[in-house]
Amino acid sequence: MNRRDFLMGTLGVTAILSRTGCTGAPREPEITGYLYDDLFLTHDSGEGHRESPTRLSTIRDRMVQTEWFPSLLQLETSEAGLETVSLVHTPEYIDLVRTECESGSTRLSTGDTNISPASYSVALAGVGGVVKAVDRVMLREAKNAFCAVRPPGHHASAERGMGFCLFNNVAIAARYAQQVYGVERVLIADWDVHHGNGTQDTFYQDRSVFFMDTHQHPLYPGTGMVEETGEGPGAGFTMNRPFPPGSGNGEIIGAFRDDFLPAAREFQPDLTIVSAGFDSRVDDPLGSFEVTDEGYRELTRIVLEIAHINGGGRLVSVLEGGYNPAGLASAVEVHVDELRKA
Repeated sequence: MNRRDFLMGTLGVTAILSRTGCTGAPREPEITGYLYDDLFLTHDSGEGHRESPTRLSTIRDRMVQTEWFPSLLQLETSEAGLETVSLVHTPEYIDLVRTECESGSTRLSTGDTNISPASYSVALAGVGGVVKAVDRVMLREAKNAFCAVRPPGHHASAERGMGFCLFNNVAIAARYAQQVYGVERVLIADWDVHHGNGTQDTFYQDRSVFFMDTHQHPLYPGTGMVEETGEGPGAGFTMNRPFPPGSGNGEIIGAFRDDFLPAAREFQPDLTIVSAGFDSRVDDPLGSFEVTDEGYRELTRIVLEIAHINGGGRLVSVLEGGYNPAGLASAVEVHVDELRKA
């Protein structure tokens, strides 16, 4: 399938012709897109599980109380087609997820990810929402976007789900932007407390995607050493900064400012995608980092600076971890507030 056929099949001929803005002066969007849907609450990870629907319902309740919430562009979702998910995942793995969810299994056979009958369709909707956010940003209908989706995705590789993840939302978004819009260079920044091993694996031999990650070490999944920098054509296009427990604003912001930002200036990304994991926040039960809400504000400013290097500010942020619901909601509010003020 060529790029035009893929684009038309995904968005529809009428939508493309009316929204590309191919004539006249280019539009400068001033609105931030925001994706949330109650559908994401129906992925049942089991009673007492940390990756619970409460994570998203708490974000929802916090966001609607902000005075600026009405100014956000409310994004919609629908299930992604298999051709989109297969930009990263193998058909065999996609079918395995479907089969195991529909069979009533409570745990994915490839790894430590709890599932329920609704999980397959919810995961497809998460992917669908994220790629629609890419559409809005690439078509200049939004300057940037935040996607409050679950299940998370950055541990999922082509053939394996693990670490609460089924499909790798950010990796699919990167491939989608390249396939549909001809984006040449995508930068993915991951500040989750856990290393985004699935995202790294996807692009480890690919020089068109620069992956940069701060994370706690030692901690699950045990990958992400400084020496892991890519291989083959992708050598030098992965950058990991592991830090010990107790690290906080100084270390994480320092890595983004001193290491990632100069690398991004050299890479010149056309699109920036953020794996926004807020389990690196102070008091998260699954991590021992001490990033504050104001720390996330500064991290957001840095990734926005990266997005403006060559991409006109195009940035899509996607929720990953964060398991203290109140703290998660607080950090998300700060993050989206900074996105909207960009």
